[in-house]
Amino acid sequence: MLPLIVNFTGRKVLVIGGGFIGMRKAASLISEGALVTVITKELLASPPEGVEEVLVREYRPGDLEGFLFCVAATGDKVANDAIEREANERATLINVVDDLERGDTYFAALHRQGDVIVAVSTSGSAPAFAQWIRTEIARLLPKNLGSAAKALQAERLALHAAGETTEGRDWKPSIAAALASKNNEPT
Repeated sequence: MLPLIVNFTGRKVLVIGGGFIGMRKAASLISEGALVTVITKELLASPPEGVEEVLVREYRPGDLEGFLFCVAATGDKVANDAIEREANERATLINVVDDLERGDTYFAALHRQGDVIVAVSTSGSAPAFAQWIRTEIARLLPKNLGSAAKALQAERLALHAAGETTEGRDWKPSIAAALASKNNEPT
């Protein structure tokens, strides 16, 4: 597994399954800017605000066309088999909820402060444990990470504008100053 941060802004994502878990995954993806379509044979939970389209029907082969990512939250092994098969044929990334043997992605437990994202994963084996670890890490972190990151970004951009490279630069003093700055209090 290689942890990556993916920019879903404006990208088409399909969630198949209309239960609580599917809608929670849809809400998470929408919050990241994804254009989410939901297909479900039965709507068991309210779709989150911002869903592009809800189709109340069974999954059909061909439904994944044009989607970057798919979440299979059906709870139906036969449906998940077909969805996973199509995802593999189309090279569409897929998350199969609650099935560690399937899919090629897992949702991480996230802590955010501005542009800073700390992600914790147990590769899907123990999501509650990942959430606990995330909470413990967040408790230990400085509260102004987001504003410190903005200050460091400004410094980096200024160096680039001056024609200087940031490769090989010792950023430790700048990081310490950004974290200590009263101008970088959390907002």
